[in-house]
Amino acid sequence: MDAIPITNQARAGVLVHALPYIQAFMGKTIVVKYGGNAMINEDLKAAVIQDLVLMSCVGIRTVLVHGGGPEIDGMLKRVGKESSFINGLRYTDAETMEIVQMVLAGKVNKDIVALIQRAGGKALGLCGLDGGMLQAERVKKDGADLGQVGEVVAVDTAPLLNALEKGYVPVVATVALGTGPASGETLNVNADTAAAKIAAALGAEKLVLMTDVPGILRDVRNPESLIKEIRRAELASLIKDGIVSKGMIPKTECCSVALDGGVNKAHIIDGRVPHALLVELFTDEGIGTMID
Repeated sequence: MDAIPITNQARAGVLVHALPYIQAFMGKTIVVKYGGNAMINEDLKAAVIQDLVLMSCVGIRTVLVHGGGPEIDGMLKRVGKESSFINGLRYTDAETMEIVQMVLAGKVNKDIVALIQRAGGKALGLCGLDGGMLQAERVKKDGADLGQVGEVVAVDTAPLLNALEKGYVPVVATVALGTGPASGETLNVNADTAAAKIAAALGAEKLVLMTDVPGILRDVRNPESLIKEIRRAELASLIKDGIVSKGMIPKTECCSVALDGGVNKAHIIDGRVPHALLVELFTDEGIGTMID
């Protein structure tokens, strides 16, 4: 079926509708955690890149924090490295950490930078090691040693602010510099948590987590049960009632970290929807769940 042509008047109407939001967010900082299907599907990837370039062009100071789990898994298989898991979490030994650093800070990070540049934007690839930006301590899960897995305990914003001041989109790979007993080590850190800590350290207007679900649902079997807006104080009761469960719990915990750190609003949006970032930022209806 042929696409219905859009009139010039309709195009102008879209821009006028977006104008108040552009004015509201111009000069503000928004941290986006990029992951899930939006990093794998080529059409979705292209839409995210276009969104980021547009946001930058209208004066929004955008920081992109990315994961890369599927790429890491693929490389481990290619080199014949078997993954071992403790309580469901990957144990990261020194050899695995080398591959994590190579894939995240190398291939994945630079591929994203290249895509933004080709789309007409300006991007600068960074990882948590650069300038000691992300500092982390080793963590254990239920008392079990996970190897070179860390939790971010400090963020040095200088590399990010330098990039933002020069008009770049910082693209951050979540590899961190060990501190404390782990001093001198390179640690793998959770990208959602890293994005929340970065957003708080920057005093960001928003943290946006791109996921593979519509947002927080009252009934996980019913996409129409989306909770569009919720207060930070209500999250605990949603977890207690089982409405927020399983993989959504760490997502909401990251939002809480950001909000408690001074971020104005946090959003959990469906990265499977093309241009989800623009829909959330520049329309009345938005998309996903907003937490404030």
